[in-house]
Amino acid sequence: TLRLRGFTLIELLVVIGILAVLLAITLVAINPQKQFKQANDTQRQSDVNAILNAINQYAVDNKGQLPGGIGAAALNISSTVGMADLCADLVPDYLAALPTDPLSPTDGAPIADCAVVGGYDTEYQVLTTADNRVTVSAPNFEQAAALISVTR
Repeated sequence: TLRLRGFTLIELLVVIGILAVLLAITLVAINPQKQFKQANDTQRQSDVNAILNAINQYAVDNKGQLPGGIGAAALNISSTVGMADLCADLVPDYLAALPTDPLSPTDGAPIADCAVVGGYDTEYQVLTTADNRVTVSAPNFEQAAALISVTR
């Protein structure tokens, strides 16, 4: 008689259970949500540095004068009245495009045209300290570490 050998139901369930446990361990180790948050915060750090470097280059080229709109109170870098409208001063001479927060309504798309319809809001902030140092910060950070900020 011909007897076919196969796997029993118990053996199949054990293998599926082991694979499920391994998959769960892998997902916990990789944690894609944490990776996306970390990537966004890294992008914010890069953007803050780029904006501050552009402001410093502007000041060097203009005998220490800072772009208009930067004050002692933290202001959003935005085209809204009363905010720090830096786009015309920095783009395209010091920045190819003004960076925006990765989770902004523009999905992090940089602003290359300062006359964009409806204005712009980078969701980054800028201020000067009492000793005339410039601070650029990203108030929307996702990791619990600390505020993303650079001062020079």
